[in-house]
Amino acid sequence: MKKVLVTGGLGFIGSHTSVELVNKGYQIIIVDNLSNSKIEVHDKLEQITSKQITFHDIDLTDREAVARIFHENEIESIIHFAAFKAVGESVDKPLDYYRNNIDSLINLLEMCDSHNINKFVFSSSCTVYGQPDKLPVTESFPKMQAESPYGNTKQICEEIIEDFSKSKKRFKAISLRYFNPAGAHESGLIGELPLGVPNNLVPFITQTGAGLRDKLNVFGGDYNTHDGTCIRDFIHVVDLAIAHISALEYAEKMEENYDFFNLGTGKGYSVIEVVKSFEKVSGLSLNYQIVGRRSGDIEQIYADTSKAKERLGWVAELDLDSMMESAWRWQKNLQ
Repeated sequence: MKKVLVTGGLGFIGSHTSVELVNKGYQIIIVDNLSNSKIEVHDKLEQITSKQITFHDIDLTDREAVARIFHENEIESIIHFAAFKAVGESVDKPLDYYRNNIDSLINLLEMCDSHNINKFVFSSSCTVYGQPDKLPVTESFPKMQAESPYGNTKQICEEIIEDFSKSKKRFKAISLRYFNPAGAHESGLIGELPLGVPNNLVPFITQTGAGLRDKLNVFGGDYNTHDGTCIRDFIHVVDLAIAHISALEYAEKMEENYDFFNLGTGKGYSVIEVVKSFEKVSGLSLNYQIVGRRSGDIEQIYADTSKAKERLGWVAELDLDSMMESAWRWQKNLQ
């Protein structure tokens, strides 16, 4: 059985990917420092999969702790999710983001080197493109100056992985550039669970709908878009999770040492359109107001995903209403 280390495996995307990996017959080891997740997610994963899942509570910036995990387990491949990920927070706390996101990656790559691990999938972001000059965004677009320290860490990490890959003949690495993950598992047992005030749109919407927040602030109503609000390419987290398995399988046969792929639906939705979708599936009228722009936000971005379709054999299948319906089911289960 193929053994995969899933870092940040109790987080939003990591937990859903863990489910899909187990369902596909992989044996997984999850490491997570619970900085933006809860230990209860581990129990939910075992409930969904009916399998025992190994979990270690460690901080990946602790090199000795990381080394112990690799010494005690015969790991064959790594999917690296663990990172600080809030755009706004990264503007306020840039050093925290650089230390955490970059040091953790370097520790993992050092372990790959010393333990002959040759398959590595990295959780990247469309933020590497900055505010693109034209849309949709293809992988041939140059990386633009990052709009936030978070985005910059993703650019730097991609460059580190690429440089490391060039130095190792058998090492195969793939960066997956997510657009905007949303939704939840169909069971309603796992979903996006931010600790404290949400930084992402969808959990703020569902928490407002559930009465946990007084209102939703829509940041900026004066962008050059059809309704004045930002546009993003929202992708269902289950579609995103499945893409990681496709990437692992592709790494087995890829000729180059490093490659990268956009993961999105290829369609942009405005913030107001997401709100309206939620109102449609929930039957609620959401309390929201348009306020000033938020530092670090870009105006609009959505993906060209033809490369992922061609090489990974992957396409997103679930639509915006499915994302909002599953996110709302998850939110109601938390009540």
